[in-house]
Amino acid sequence: MRCVKCSSLDDKVIDSRLSKDGFSIRRRRECLDCSHRFTTYEQVERRDVLVIKRDGTREPFKREKLLSGLIKACEKRPVSLEVLENAVEEIVNDLTAEGLKEIPSRMMGPKVMARLQKIDPVAFVRYASVYRQFQDVGEFNDVIESLENAPVDSLLQPDLFEAGKAP
Repeated sequence: MRCVKCSSLDDKVIDSRLSKDGFSIRRRRECLDCSHRFTTYEQVERRDVLVIKRDGTREPFKREKLLSGLIKACEKRPVSLEVLENAVEEIVNDLTAEGLKEIPSRMMGPKVMARLQKIDPVAFVRYASVYRQFQDVGEFNDVIESLENAPVDSLLQPDLFEAGKAP
């Protein structure tokens, strides 16, 4: 692994442990040239899965691209990277559990939107507007109204009152 400080390829692993999500290994490394310490993560590579785009083209599934889309949707929102990484892992696990070698993007979009709806409603609307290719303001209004009618189930918004007790 190349050192992020001096670009040397000589390092040693100081510590290895299972990450919080249980799907990757966290390794602490130390550069043998400059003694800089850094962290790397190792995870199972899913090479064989292809994504079928709307136009019919196929491209290899990239976890980073999925995370990038979630990060863009949550830009300037109070959502931690850890929450987004967990959402990506859940989506990837859902998709791979189905055992498909080719996944249509129309299967991925609803899974992403379902996770974002629980994480942050604004990010959900942002993602939905791109995924569904909104053409006018009316489509935004429809999605926002559906959110207003849905029960609040957000990872970022704690329950303010216990069930059955008045404020």
